[in-house]
Amino acid sequence: MSKEKEAEGEEGREDFCINDHDLCKEKETQADGEEEREDFSTNDHDLFKELVLAGNCSNNLMDSSYSSLPQKRRLSQANRKENPSCDDFSSSVGRFSGSTGVEPQDADYSSVPSLSDELEVLISALVPRSEYWKFYLLNKRFYSVLKSGEVFKIRKEIGFRESSVFMLASGDKSWWAFDRQFQSRRKLPELPSDQCFECGDKESFCAGTHLIVSGREYEGPVVWRYELETNKWFKGPPMISPRCLFASATCGTFAFVAGGLGLQDGCEVLNSAEKYNPETKSWDRLPEMCKKRKLSSGCYMDNKFYVIGGRNDDHEALTCGEFYDECKKGWEWIPDMLKDFPSETFQSPPLIAVVDNELYSLETFSNELRVYLKRTNTWKNLGLVPVRADSNRGWGVAFKSLGNELLVIGASAASGESMSIYTCCPDPDAKELQWKLLDWGKNRLNHFIHNCSVMVA
Repeated sequence: MSKEKEAEGEEGREDFCINDHDLCKEKETQADGEEEREDFSTNDHDLFKELVLAGNCSNNLMDSSYSSLPQKRRLSQANRKENPSCDDFSSSVGRFSGSTGVEPQDADYSSVPSLSDELEVLISALVPRSEYWKFYLLNKRFYSVLKSGEVFKIRKEIGFRESSVFMLASGDKSWWAFDRQFQSRRKLPELPSDQCFECGDKESFCAGTHLIVSGREYEGPVVWRYELETNKWFKGPPMISPRCLFASATCGTFAFVAGGLGLQDGCEVLNSAEKYNPETKSWDRLPEMCKKRKLSSGCYMDNKFYVIGGRNDDHEALTCGEFYDECKKGWEWIPDMLKDFPSETFQSPPLIAVVDNELYSLETFSNELRVYLKRTNTWKNLGLVPVRADSNRGWGVAFKSLGNELLVIGASAASGESMSIYTCCPDPDAKELQWKLLDWGKNRLNHFIHNCSVMVA
């Protein structure tokens, strides 16, 4: 009796490796007697669809993506080594679990027809990133496909990108990565910095598949980057003008920083700006802003990099804003942009986020959400936010855009002790917004958030 028949009647298994193995053997049985084909044929298309569906992708997504797939790609031999190191990744099992070392199974698939390089990459590209840890467990070949970075390039080309939230909470040495719905989380490798960096203030932002964390070590200013493809931290590259307390914003692949307090001789307030390119791992200098400012906030809206609020050399609160237009290669000043916002010493930078090219702000004294009316340079009140932004003058609260939603994380307005995570789809014309509770204390992280960044890849 064949192994396939002996396995009939057994209970379904959740192990990704076993299911995919059985699926491939089933396709092998169906393909008995057919000639081998090197091209991406109709049979390959059917297999491709089944494997994508096995990875929890929807039919609509697969069909729409397949119609616009790029031409065939070949992975370089460097990415196809037989025995790459597989100790760099960690997995998340269950809803909120920790990290464990991963060893790909590398089972004997010699009897199963191998897929082409192009098909492997396309399948991987269409599977949700929250499921990638299963690929790491599958075998070293799939691990190599993910580590090559080719998957993320194809995801970008076919328009299939997802949001992830990276967070560092008070009292925790390690960063955590959450999926968009906060249904699963993964602990990142510990950042290999010194105690000065660990205990000091840090700024963070994302660019492409890089999480950038800037701060100071005993030897001086430093920038660390986490690369999603390799699940590793790397030092550098340093900014052209090292700084802290600066504004930042992400525009797809690129990221912008501006202003802040210089970390070189004099520690002066800066008006310089830079642009980070993750593909070249380099910084480019931008024209200087109209105003010197620290403790300001940045956002990307209407294809422009905005810098809002902050304080000048004399520690005076700035109510003006300005934006950088890459087409004109210059800055334009916006007077009285925050004129109706109260300011106080030791207040956090403005809590702002952009959804569908509309600018929203969480006012840290009243816990009110406001939307910016561009034509009149005024703000409209949209009601209260269900977290306590006022408890620490805005510090410790994460307020971010998450696709077409607003994300807010902080101490619950109801209990005040546990971390609460809410999202809403904002509507500038709505009288009252509906906030959806995603988590309330289940992840056991401190409600005071030191750093929070959103990656779209």
